[in-house]
Amino acid sequence: MYSEDDLQSAVTAGAISAEAAEGLRAHVSALRAVPVADEENIRLVTSFNDIFVAIACLLVIFSGIYSGGGDDRWWLGGLLVAVASWLMAEIFTRKRRMALPSIIVLVAFVVGLGTFAASIVAEMLPTHAVPVFYEYEGRQHTWNRFERHPWENAAIALSAALAGGIGAMLHWLRFRVAITVAAGTAALVLLILAALAWATGQELDANPVIAPAAFLCGIGVFAFAMRWDLSDRERRTQRADIAFWLHLLAAPLIAHSLFYWLGVLGGSDVTMARAAGVLLLYLAFALVALVVDRRALLVSALIYVLAALNGLLRSVGSIEMNLAISTLFVGVALLALSVFWSPLRRILLRGVPEGWRRRLPIAA
Repeated sequence: MYSEDDLQSAVTAGAISAEAAEGLRAHVSALRAVPVADEENIRLVTSFNDIFVAIACLLVIFSGIYSGGGDDRWWLGGLLVAVASWLMAEIFTRKRRMALPSIIVLVAFVVGLGTFAASIVAEMLPTHAVPVFYEYEGRQHTWNRFERHPWENAAIALSAALAGGIGAMLHWLRFRVAITVAAGTAALVLLILAALAWATGQELDANPVIAPAAFLCGIGVFAFAMRWDLSDRERRTQRADIAFWLHLLAAPLIAHSLFYWLGVLGGSDVTMARAAGVLLLYLAFALVALVVDRRALLVSALIYVLAALNGLLRSVGSIEMNLAISTLFVGVALLALSVFWSPLRRILLRGVPEGWRRRLPIAA
């Protein structure tokens, strides 16, 4: 299995001519009745060796996590994971160009650095005792719960985001893995949200400004992804892969905020009106995904639709089969959308301005 990057690299190296490469693309498009750009080709696995190496990388990463000593020394575990991930990237990313192991070690490197920095800052910020009163056998007792102030938790998240962002930037300069741009962007989003939590003195999960900030960040990430997408209409370069991962990041940022405002998160009852709102939002996601030709938008927001439908069925009394019915409904809808993807794109693109249509992927 060869990706567009491999094909373009062969043309650049002179192994095959540009005409031969174009003929191969045309042949594949004819076989599938879909343009190559419409397939959203993302190379993850080229052979079973990719899976074999990925499993080995995961074992090394888990070993590094637990070698650090668990709750007492998370900083050491994060540092070990980051160092091991960088060394593995030197072999499997820089030399062998293996896709799936490269993704795994990149994520592990960024998270490891973030964990290292957050743990160091956490040890520098002491916890304070909060008395908790309770009654037992007619007598009042008390015990101390140790916790940090909201601004301290925000500072810990801030340090993790800063370290992860710097690590992603260094990783990109060295290895140029497509998902690295999305990892760095995710670190920047966390940096913004943590800075807001620190400035307002409230926890991330209870801060009223976080949802609108996350929504605006999601819109910004989507616009950033479209900038990469529009620069490669035929999706033959790494820019298309970078856009794919950015779309995968943008969708949950937007969806989580919108569904939070609808009141379908946090275990609250899902009414018929709320469920209809969720479906309308997902329909809007589908329309945008069709226009820009990115299925990643639908995948990222899928968990929220399943949760909303599951909550609706639970609220009306269907307990035993609610999850099965929810997954069946969504699964059938997505299969139908997959089958009619190209015809629906053709119809929708007719309403798109000509200037945009010339920059979007060609519909089959």
